[in-house]
Amino acid sequence: MDTHIVKILKAFYITHDVKCFVVEKPAGYDFIPGQATDVSINHPEWQDKLRPFTFTNLREQNYLEFMIKIYKDHEGVTNKLGSINAGAELILHDVFGAIQYKGSGTFIAGGAGITPFISIFRDLYKKQHIQGNKLIYSNKTTEDVIMAEELQKMLKKDFLKIYTRENVMEYIEKRIDRNFLIENIADFSQNFYVCGPSDFVKSITKNLLDLGASANTVIFEK
Repeated sequence: MDTHIVKILKAFYITHDVKCFVVEKPAGYDFIPGQATDVSINHPEWQDKLRPFTFTNLREQNYLEFMIKIYKDHEGVTNKLGSINAGAELILHDVFGAIQYKGSGTFIAGGAGITPFISIFRDLYKKQHIQGNKLIYSNKTTEDVIMAEELQKMLKKDFLKIYTRENVMEYIEKRIDRNFLIENIADFSQNFYVCGPSDFVKSITKNLLDLGASANTVIFEK
């Protein structure tokens, strides 16, 4: 397994608990939009603690970018990442990931599960191929939405925001359950891209398959 030590160039919060890291890009290091790598912190105590994070930048850019949800309630890698900034070093491992664009369809994301889709949407938007794709994005509250303005600009009316713990005018407070899918999706033969917490992915994938989607058009991280 190849590893690369990279310096953090910029680190800043983009929501109350999601931090964006811009890091050096090793020569020859490449990924397909939607893919991820295991990351660890280059410090003796943390080097062997790997966590998977998705690239959110365009692949042709000369840096790499990650948007990472910081969990402050336990002493883990993301809690530590919350306190490290530009100048510190991360260790990147091999690129992996089953989520990649296979044609237009509906993207269903929960919370930080939006991250693999950000790189895909940025790539499609730049190539002017984003039309025909729809995003259903579930969060607890409006404050939890990652990159809301950019997603809105790219997807326009095809961006549907769902909130599970907030009742705000013009927003829907509900969960993405079977009935929601029936009400909001006309065609179950299209491509579906699903990412989020494992229970979220499991239940949505099961509902999509029950409603007629086929196993090879439902794309998620196995």
